[in-house]
Amino acid sequence: MAQWKELYQSKLTDAATAVEKSIKSGNQVVLGHAAGAPVALNAAMLAQAGRLKDVKVFHMVPLHDCSYCDARYEGIFRHNTTFAGAPTRGAVNEGRADFIPCFFSELPKVIREGLLPVDVAMISVSLPDEHGYMSYGLAVDYTLQATESAKIVVAEVNKRMPRTMGSFIHVSEVDYLVETDYDPIEIPLPKITEVEKQIGAHVATLVPDRANLQLGIGAIPDAVLGFLTEKKDLGIHTEMFSDGVVDLFERGVVTNRYNNLNPGKFVATFLMGTKRLYEFVHNNPAVLMRPVDYTNSVLVAGHLDNLISINSALEVDLLGQVCSDMIGDQQFSAVGGQVDFVRSAMYSPGGKSIIAFPATGKGGTISRIVPRLKEGAAVTTSRNDVDYVVTEYGIAALRGRSNAQRAEALIAIAHPDFRDGLRAALKR
Repeated sequence: MAQWKELYQSKLTDAATAVEKSIKSGNQVVLGHAAGAPVALNAAMLAQAGRLKDVKVFHMVPLHDCSYCDARYEGIFRHNTTFAGAPTRGAVNEGRADFIPCFFSELPKVIREGLLPVDVAMISVSLPDEHGYMSYGLAVDYTLQATESAKIVVAEVNKRMPRTMGSFIHVSEVDYLVETDYDPIEIPLPKITEVEKQIGAHVATLVPDRANLQLGIGAIPDAVLGFLTEKKDLGIHTEMFSDGVVDLFERGVVTNRYNNLNPGKFVATFLMGTKRLYEFVHNNPAVLMRPVDYTNSVLVAGHLDNLISINSALEVDLLGQVCSDMIGDQQFSAVGGQVDFVRSAMYSPGGKSIIAFPATGKGGTISRIVPRLKEGAAVTTSRNDVDYVVTEYGIAALRGRSNAQRAEALIAIAHPDFRDGLRAALKR
């Protein structure tokens, strides 16, 4: 038996014991991200709430049971985060959780420098290979740095976690190992409306052959992908990708041939999608999973040729200021990697950054192109960084344009019902 196997057996325990031995009152616990969340360990932590107090729980995109955000756990658990999602948004906006403004690319540095200390990292990994190395699977991002900085590392070894290439942890680097066997959290395919199809068609006209794409998850990115079927030799360098990219690979559209940094590779830092995506990335040597301070770094992604960055927004004002993470003074999501890739695209030879969103919200009753951002809202992407803005009504090219030219270009792609009101506001 290889030496690492003996070490593995010595560290093996159950979830309840691992949590009991690792988490103490006053600790900061960092959970693996998104579909890489350690579900069994999280449940064990919640089950031991009675013995704990003042435990901080950090993670970003919440796909697992986040009931530690409930008011009944006040004084026991307190969530802190750089991203507000549906299960955590209420706690953030009601003051029962703490929100940390931070570019996604900078989060590993924040952890490394001790600004976000890590007492316990709880992660989910793949089965070890013949040398004792386990893959970070579906989430490398900040998870790798949190693991390297943690005083104690607890890892779920999930038999069904995809083994992805690029970032690994050895059995010797973990304090407690817990074997699990469940399907990683899946994200259902989005329903694409006619509006999103129109947006996708406009965005596709801005994507040349041989482009390297950064895009996220949801109806608009999937709609864009649906209109790229006639393109040639596209590449993927992004913070995350989903099932739609697999479709284009199988059609021969995505080849990564002209990814000048990592030729032939899909480059990402975390993954969310269906079982089909997870099966595609498992043991796939063409998928390179790297930490977010690599994938999202302007110093890295800015050197890609023809980087096309596609992101969304909640509203854009007539100066071209983009708000993507707040509705007024209420935190809705986060900056994530939007600014990282907007700026990377600016430096990329042939690069373009695109902000794409429906022209209206709340069933068509409000315009998302507005005279000024809502009171209390923070600017996500500044007017100095914005490049293209796209709605179902067309494309507004803003880079290099004056304030007046920007306003007119944005009004032209607003919903017709709101254009007169926007022009009147512009005159005022």
